[in-house]
Formats: sequence, structure tokens, C-alpha cells
Amino acid sequence: MSQNNNIYLGPLLVLSGAVLWGTTGTTQALAPEGATPLAIGAMRLLVGGLCLLAVAIYKKAFEPGGYWPKHLVATAAISMAAYQPLFFGGVAKTGVAVGTVVGIGSAPIMAGLLVFIFRGERPGLKWLVSTLLAITGCYLLFTVKENVTVNYTGVLMALGAGLAYASYVVFSKSLLEKNRSEAVIAVVFCISALLLFPLLIVQPLDWLLAWRGLAVVLHLGLVATAIAYLLFARGLSLVPAATAVTLTLAEPLTAATLGVTVLGERLTAPAFAGIGLLFAGILLLSVSGKKG
Repeated sequence: MSQNNNIYLGPLLVLSGAVLWGTTGTTQALAPEGATPLAIGAMRLLVGGLCLLAVAIYKKAFEPGGYWPKHLVATAAISMAAYQPLFFGGVAKTGVAVGTVVGIGSAPIMAGLLVFIFRGERPGLKWLVSTLLAITGCYLLFTVKENVTVNYTGVLMALGAGLAYASYVVFSKSLLEKNRSEAVIAVVFCISALLLFPLLIVQPLDWLLAWRGLAVVLHLGLVATAIAYLLFARGLSLVPAATAVTLTLAEPLTAATLGVTVLGERLTAPAFAGIGLLFAGILLLSVSGKKG
């Protein structure tokens, strides 16, 4: 595939994965009573990890002599596992609005710092402008509401989630440069699922017996995890890590759209302005080229 085609394919794949991630909030809202965020997150990784492993085996993605440094694999897997309880815990303590903005909005900034420290990459001016536009849009979309409260413990957990996600992207990027994308995400997600498996022992799981509970887990595991991360991993192999994380701010944009169309939520005028800024930031970065 030519370099020119990669310029457009990479951002498109990342955006496609982010759109699928944006369905998770609505899907969780439709889960049966008794389904806890931690149980849903652990089941999501378990189903998604097994599916990704099956895909990797089917496509013979595990090539001899692969590049699997233990510190990179461990860091990527621990980061993905840590993101689930940190994000859901932060949202539970400080609310969806603040938790979402801090958790998702901080990830591009964290990624920019991490790629500079560990990979020596300078994200560039277009990345900075796009990130500022998208984060401002995310703020307007979720926090310009009445009765928004800030819980500092929740904010710290959400910041931890942003760091965990950015860390997953940056360190898995190094693995993707020397291994097939299917193999990388299969390994990382299976290890992450094993790390979170103990959570299932102490969480109620009777809601899985309901057809709606099973449908929620299958959608989150197969669509919002396996398919989404296959798309994202392939896109990440074609674009800089900092660029990829900023493009994933399409996730809250998708979540807000589904909240209006499916859950009947209403958006304020500032929220519509936020959507515009988010879209502008994502559009600018998606056509900015390889150097981001």
C-alpha cells in the first residue's frame, strides 16, 4: 500500500474504532439491573480477549521470532486492565460529565508527553491545535450543565484512566511496529482479561442469565472491543501514537449522539458548540498527514 494511501487509511481506521467505542456508554445504560460497571468491564475484556485470540490464531498472526519484550507487553496489558476500574470508578465518584472529560480529555495530553519521553517524537503544531479544539469541545459537550460537582478522588482516578489509556497506546505502538496487529492486541487483551478476572469472583453475575445482559456483553466484547481494537490497532500502526489518541475523541462525540437519538437526552446550545469543536479538531487531524 502506498504511503499516500496510508495517510488517509490510518486516521479512518482509528476513527472507525473510536466510533464503535462510543457505543459502550449507551450499551451499558441498557444493561439489566444488578450489572455493575466493574463486572461489565471485566466481562468485556474476557469476551473481547478470547475473540481477538481466536482471530489471531485463525489469521496465523503469531510469526516466528516475534518482538515481545516483557516490559512492553506487561506495561501495555497492565495499562489496559487498569483503565477499566480507574475510569468507571472515577465516573462513579465525580459523575459522568466530569469523569468523562477528565478521563478521555486528558488522554491526548498524556500521550503527547509519553511519546516525547519514551519515543522521542514531537507531536507537532497541528496535533496541539487539534487536541485543544477537541478537548474544549469535550468540555462544552459534557460539563456545561447544572449541578455539576467535582470529587477530587474521582478526578484523580479519571486522570489515572487517561494516563493508563495513553500508556497502552504508546507502548503497544512499539509492539505493533514489529509484530502483526492481530497478534499484539490478542496478547495484550488476554493478559488484561486475566488481570481483571478476580473482579468477577466478587461481582454479581446473575444478570448474565437475562437475554439483555448477554446481548450487552456480546456487543461490548465482540463489537466495541474485538472489532474496534482490530481497527484501532491497524490504524495505530500507520499513524503516530499522539495523533491516534486525539482521533479517539470521536468516542465521546459518538456517545453524545447516541445519548440524544437512543436514550432521549437533550443537548444545550454550548453542547452543540462542543460537538462542532470536537468535529473540527478531529477533521483537522485526520487530514493532517503522517507527521500529525
